Amino acid sequence: MNYEEALTYLQNLTKFGMNFGLGRIRELLRRLGNPQDRLRVVHVGGTNGKGSTVAMVASVLTAAGYRTGTFTSPHLHSYTERYQIDGVQISPERVALLIGQLKPHLDAMVAQGYEHPTEFEVSTAMAFKYFDEEQVDFLVLEVGLGGAIDSTNVVARPLVTVITNVAMDHMDYLGRTIREIATVKAGIIKPGVPLVTACRGEALEVMVRFCREKGAPMVLVGEKGEDMAGPGFAPAFPCRTVLWEPGGGEAGQGGQYLAVRGLCRTYGHLFIPLLGRHQLVNAAGAVAVLDLLAEQGFPIPEEALYRGLAGVHWPARLEIFRHRPLVLLDGAHNHDGARSLARAWDDYFPGRQVVLVIGMLGDKERGRVVAELAPRARAVVVTRPNSPRAGDWQRLAEEARRYVPEVYTIESVAGAVEKALSLARPDELVCITGSLYMVAEAREVLLEKGIGHGVHESGRL
Repeated sequence: MNYEEALTYLQNLTKFGMNFGLGRIRELLRRLGNPQDRLRVVHVGGTNGKGSTVAMVASVLTAAGYRTGTFTSPHLHSYTERYQIDGVQISPERVALLIGQLKPHLDAMVAQGYEHPTEFEVSTAMAFKYFDEEQVDFLVLEVGLGGAIDSTNVVARPLVTVITNVAMDHMDYLGRTIREIATVKAGIIKPGVPLVTACRGEALEVMVRFCREKGAPMVLVGEKGEDMAGPGFAPAFPCRTVLWEPGGGEAGQGGQYLAVRGLCRTYGHLFIPLLGRHQLVNAAGAVAVLDLLAEQGFPIPEEALYRGLAGVHWPARLEIFRHRPLVLLDGAHNHDGARSLARAWDDYFPGRQVVLVIGMLGDKERGRVVAELAPRARAVVVTRPNSPRAGDWQRLAEEARRYVPEVYTIESVAGAVEKALSLARPDELVCITGSLYMVAEAREVLLEKGIGHGVHESGRL
C-alpha cells in the first residue's frame, strides 16, 4: 500500500475505540519478535509536559552524539511527526512499508480469535519495530493515555521513568480523583528503575507508595527553596532532589534561562527557547533524566546539555507567530494547562488586552478552563475542533458569556482565526488555545496566510 492507503487503514482502526488492556499489543509484538525488549527506553508519562520533556531529553541526547528516537502523540500536521530520529521525521514511504508488514499479523490475530488491536496499539507496535530496525541508541517514549493501561507500558525495564505531574484530565478513563488518576499513571514505575517526578500532594504520596513497593529510586524535582514534599512526606527509601531556579540571563519572549542543581553537577545559565514557568520544571526534569543516564554509563557532556536544551523545538506550546497583533498558540486542553497559560499572559504580556480563540473537546473540563481564561479576555471566539469528540461545542460560548460580553461562535477554525485577527488591535494579543487538534488546524491556517513564516524570536517557528 502507499502512504495515503496506509493512513486510511490506520484511521479506519479508530472504530475499535479506546479498548484498554495490554493483551492485544503483547500478542502483536510477540509476532514481531518483541522489538521493544531490544531498545533502551526513557518512558515519559504525566498529565501535562510529557511532550516537552521528551523533546528536551531527546535534543540533548542527539547533541551528545547518540542516535535518538522519539515516539509522541498526537501530531500537529503530519502523522510522520510521531516517529523521529534525531529530529528527522519518518518518511511516508517507510510508514506505508511498516503498515504493510504489520497488516498480515493483524489479520492473523483476528482470524485466530483475538480482538483487533486499536489504532494506537498498532501505531505503538510500529514505533517499536521501526526504532529497533533503525538501531537507535535510545527511544524517548511518550505515554499515550494514563500509564498502567497504556500500550507503551509493554516496556518491561526502561532506563528511567518520568511522571511529570498529575492533574484532572481524561477522568472518564483514568478516575475521578487525583489519587485515582495518579495510581493509573504510576503503573509505568518498574522495579529498580529510577523515577523522576515533579508531582505534589496526593499524587506524590501515590508515587512514593509505588516506588517503595517496587524498590524504585525516586528523584524529586522542585524549585529551590520550595517545600516540595509538604507535611507527612516520609519516603522509606533515599529520595534525591533536583532543584531549579529561574534566571541567569534576559531572553524576553524568545525563551528563558534557569539554573539547575542536578545529580551530577550544577548547571548555570541554561537557556530554553520555550516560554512558561512550567517549562522550567520540565527542563529540570529533563536534566534529572540525563544525569540518571550518565550514572548508568551513558556520558552526557556538559556542553551537549547546554546546546541540546538551547536547540529544543516543541511547537504550539506558547508559540509566538506574529507580533502586531501578537499571535500566540498553546494547546492548553485542561484546567492545569489553562492555569499555566494564564500565568504566562501575566509573565510575558502584562497589560495586553486578549482576544481569545478557543475550541475544546466535549470530554474535557470546559467550564473550568473557560473560567480561568475568559475573565481575562476582551473578546472570545468559540470554534469547533475537527473531532467526533467535539460534542456540543457551542456550550463553550454560553460559559464564556458569564465572564465577557463579546462572544462569537464560528464553527470553522479558519473563520474563527479570521474573526480574531479582525477584532484585535495592533497592541493586543490573539491567543488560540484548547484542543491540540484545533490549535494544529489554526496553525495551518496561519502558515497558509504567511503568518509565521518570518523568524520567531527564538530563531525558529
